[in-house]
Amino acid sequence: MEKILIVDDELNMRLVLEALLKKEGYDVATAADGIEALKVLKNDDIEVVVTDLKMSGLDGMGLLERMARDYPSTPVIIITAHGTIATAVDALKKGAFDYITKPFDQDELKSVIHKAINTRRLNEEELFVSPDEIDRQGIVGSSEPMLKLYDTIKKVAPTSTTIFITGETGTGKDLIAYVIHRNSPRKNNPFVKINCAAITENLIESELFGHERGAFTGAVTTKPGRFELADKGTLFLDEVGEIPRDMQVKLLRVIQDQEFERVGGLRTIKVDVRLITATNRNLLQDVKEGRFREDLYYRLNVFPAHLPPLRERREDILPLTHYFIEKFNKKLDRSVRSADAKVKALLVNYDWPGNIRELENFIERLVLMASGSVITTADIPPEWKSITEALSVQPPAEHKKPFKDFVKSQMEEVEKQTILQCLEECGGNVTKAAQKLGLSRKGLQLKMIKYNLRK
Repeated sequence: MEKILIVDDELNMRLVLEALLKKEGYDVATAADGIEALKVLKNDDIEVVVTDLKMSGLDGMGLLERMARDYPSTPVIIITAHGTIATAVDALKKGAFDYITKPFDQDELKSVIHKAINTRRLNEEELFVSPDEIDRQGIVGSSEPMLKLYDTIKKVAPTSTTIFITGETGTGKDLIAYVIHRNSPRKNNPFVKINCAAITENLIESELFGHERGAFTGAVTTKPGRFELADKGTLFLDEVGEIPRDMQVKLLRVIQDQEFERVGGLRTIKVDVRLITATNRNLLQDVKEGRFREDLYYRLNVFPAHLPPLRERREDILPLTHYFIEKFNKKLDRSVRSADAKVKALLVNYDWPGNIRELENFIERLVLMASGSVITTADIPPEWKSITEALSVQPPAEHKKPFKDFVKSQMEEVEKQTILQCLEECGGNVTKAAQKLGLSRKGLQLKMIKYNLRK
């Protein structure tokens, strides 16, 4: 059950929102101001925060800034009165997920929260790094593939060229997009991102281009789209391959002309937007099969940049491990220094199908469970014990596979059996099993396909 945090200094508003969301099946926590909200966030796993802007003490904007630093993956929805819509738009530019206006439409609120939950789940497959870490060039790695990527960023960032980032789920495509923006002449202007896979087909046009009041049911106020919010800055379209084919024509026109009309509007709006897109799909294959427009593909693929999976840059695993240990020491108030040799061997030899996100989640768990200042095999979760044992077992003499392949096959078998057991315990509920395993729902589905467990 997803947990929503309501932050408002008006008791009646908290009670109304709590009753509404509980009726929808959500678990709800409440707070009277930003300070109280931060205490809840520290102790509970919150999916989405819905906060008022005007509050005594730490207000909504202050809470947004703290969350952007400490809880960057948690979507924040702003509640605002009609007279402060300009402030709400400013909040969007600073990282808020969306806003709704008082008096709010119940269906609109439920839709925005549902969209925020979907976006978070999809974004969990990518590496999130807080703004201060990004300022320090938050990409970790010195392997040959990463050095080539740094060179690509250095060359393309100062330009306005459209960039097309490819790579598997969890490799950090959104981080690369943001670092490109940070190193561009547009760095002081908005960086706006949208995960196209999280938006329903009937809402994607409104999300991208905005809508006028009354354009459709639930459009109770005029709302700017992401292109408009990104004016003079950078717009990052993640999972661009998920955009419906009938919307691809309009997107192509906007990219070419840098102008559009809001849904239900007549006025043409001109913008200056640098576009970065990303996908984990083979869009060229989608073009051949008719799912993606060929002219749009070549318009997006002006400057391709590929982000390699973690298994192709194993020399970066231990630096990333150290980076995440330091990160979670601060977040969890721990004092773990390192991992012992056996744990390091486990980390380096594992293929990490979920890439950096999977490694990050695993290190967070180890830092939390570590009994001392050094992580040892005793701190490894039970489902990983067999993998640890496999690293210390030599393959039989007649075994013709190299040791690395032997270890890999052992780890894959353990992973398969762990997933099977977890699915059985959860009654086949993929969402619950994914949460229990510390994976995204999509990440677990990919593993189920890999091990032929879909039935």
